[in-house]
Amino acid sequence: MVKTKLAELFAQRQFVRFWLARVAGTTANQMLTVAVAWQMYDITSSAWDLGLVGLFQFVPALLMALPAGHLVDRHHRGRIFAACMATQASIALLLVAATHGGFATRELILLISVVLGVVRAFQMPAQQALTPQLVAHELLPRAIALSSSGVQAAIICGPALGGVLYAAGATTVYVCGALLSLLSCALTLAVRYLQQRATASPASWRTVFAGVAYVWQRQVLLGAMSLDLFAVLLGGATALLPIYARDILHSGPVGLGLLRSAPAFGALAMSLVLTRWPLQRRVGHRLLAAVALFGAATVVFGVSTHFGLSLAALAITGAADTISVVTRQTLTQLETPDAMRGRVASVNTIFIGASNQLGEFESGATAALLGPQGSVILGGIGTVLVALSWLRLFPALAQRDRMI
Repeated sequence: MVKTKLAELFAQRQFVRFWLARVAGTTANQMLTVAVAWQMYDITSSAWDLGLVGLFQFVPALLMALPAGHLVDRHHRGRIFAACMATQASIALLLVAATHGGFATRELILLISVVLGVVRAFQMPAQQALTPQLVAHELLPRAIALSSSGVQAAIICGPALGGVLYAAGATTVYVCGALLSLLSCALTLAVRYLQQRATASPASWRTVFAGVAYVWQRQVLLGAMSLDLFAVLLGGATALLPIYARDILHSGPVGLGLLRSAPAFGALAMSLVLTRWPLQRRVGHRLLAAVALFGAATVVFGVSTHFGLSLAALAITGAADTISVVTRQTLTQLETPDAMRGRVASVNTIFIGASNQLGEFESGATAALLGPQGSVILGGIGTVLVALSWLRLFPALAQRDRMI
């Protein structure tokens, strides 16, 4: 029965085409991210500036998220995603020119971070809202898990490839990133699906904020999204990886690529497990346990000075986080009508952006005060406490038994 479901999923050509587009686009994004972070640290040698890169992505993503979700529900989702990939390619080409021309400055990187934040505001709700239109309802949990597998595979290959190529020069990374982004754009434009007719009601503050109201009224969705927000906000150490690679683990740019890939390696393994064996029972308790494990593994990474142990700890954080991601996205898609998916996905984007980009700023700021190891250890302990608190704050989520 499981093999039949998987074969049926792979037979969905439009889904597979979009899956490939997401893999190519994510690989490009990860290559650009690792190169930009290393280039910023080469220019400034500042933990604060690494944190600012995250903040400058988060603020515009936050401001644009709800309007973006509203547009995703009213316009062609595939074309919106393709436009995001074309913009990402343009950014990569600008970085090629800046690096080659000698004007790749701290200010330019921060400006580019703002543009990437705006792109993310449109990309995330578009890709989340599009996936349910490409597969049957009963295939959605496996489709989301398989999508996560592809994305995590890209997150493994992207940083590692970016780190290796960076040794040949930053422009090499940016050229490859531009080509992959253009490939993602072309694949997405080739996806064919039935676009639902948008509502004829005029745009208003009420329609823009409809996604917020929808999530606020459903404790399971609010609990799952806010759990991810606080857990990754406290437990994320991604912004500090250049410091760990250069100053603590002494592994250089290739080591940085491996460190960035390690969480994705664990995530890929777990997403393949969830594709084969989706969560069936006690999904709420397993979600909270996974977040607590994420925090504990973060503490281990924080205290480690051994490269192998650090890689293992980061891989465990990736595996634990995948349980959270797949569970949250599946619950969100199954409990949201198609006409609302873009706006609800934009709310989810706000939570994800806050946990990732604002988390990077928090890590950089606390590292400037406590040192990188103190920042990571404190954040991991905080993540465990958040998971324990959500047992009481969101009982509907904790007691959730099945996805459907």
